[in-house]
Amino acid sequence: MNFNEDDRAQRLLDIFDLPVGQINVSYVNSTKHVVAWHKHVHQTDYWICLKGSFKVGLATKIEGTDMDILETPLGQFQVKWEYLSDKNPRVLQIDPETYHGYMALEPGSILLYYLDHKWDPTDEHRASMGAFGEDWRTENK
Repeated sequence: MNFNEDDRAQRLLDIFDLPVGQINVSYVNSTKHVVAWHKHVHQTDYWICLKGSFKVGLATKIEGTDMDILETPLGQFQVKWEYLSDKNPRVLQIDPETYHGYMALEPGSILLYYLDHKWDPTDEHRASMGAFGEDWRTENK
């Protein structure tokens, strides 16, 4: 098991030494940080909120486009928002080639995520915040 901490979260990585895949947990205390964007070419992620709540952004390429985000007009990607909460537990599957990111909506939120492959930095591709014209603010209701 590995531990990683930065200004965004504390993370326990590869908690169980599984032969395939890995299980990670992120403890997020700040509601001001957005952790976005990255995608994987091969890896599928499965996320569940154990405590608190998260706003999750998913950016998918619109059918018929085959260029990389850095060469593509923003209109060729579609951003979808999902919300994960301990009050309505569910697993969110994030398929390969889907850019994704999150922000905690409550201090002390906890995200558990299973990766179907061991994390491989060469499989991760990043895009900067704002690359899709997204708005991470949450609506006051």
